[in-house]
Amino acid sequence: PSRWPVRGAVNSEFGRRLSPWTGAQELHGGIDISAESGTPVKAPAPGIVTLAGSTPDFGLTVAIDHGHEIKTVFGHLRKILVTHGQRVDRGQQIALTGNTGKSSGPHLHYEILVKGQPVNPRGYLWD
Repeated sequence: PSRWPVRGAVNSEFGRRLSPWTGAQELHGGIDISAESGTPVKAPAPGIVTLAGSTPDFGLTVAIDHGHEIKTVFGHLRKILVTHGQRVDRGQQIALTGNTGKSSGPHLHYEILVKGQPVNPRGYLWD
């Protein structure tokens, strides 16, 4: 998944940080990309949608399985444009950015999981 899902400044990096909600140390398992609410979110690689719904922390969320034990997760969405089980292509619009779940403002939370473990997305984003 080498394509940026949205263009924007990264306002929170991957790694350990103080939770803005609890004040405790936690792993921020992705990056937060600043974007106005309603900005199109695009699939970074082809895959199958494994989640198109709501979660307590990320609000409206999409997850895509890209095969080879690589999954991407997109959180705090305003609108989901895909369905569970749907095949998506690289660059296909999958959602609109928003401010749902535990969010302090409009942005996209973007995670990459390899073998179920979060990895820094910056190591994968080159176009």
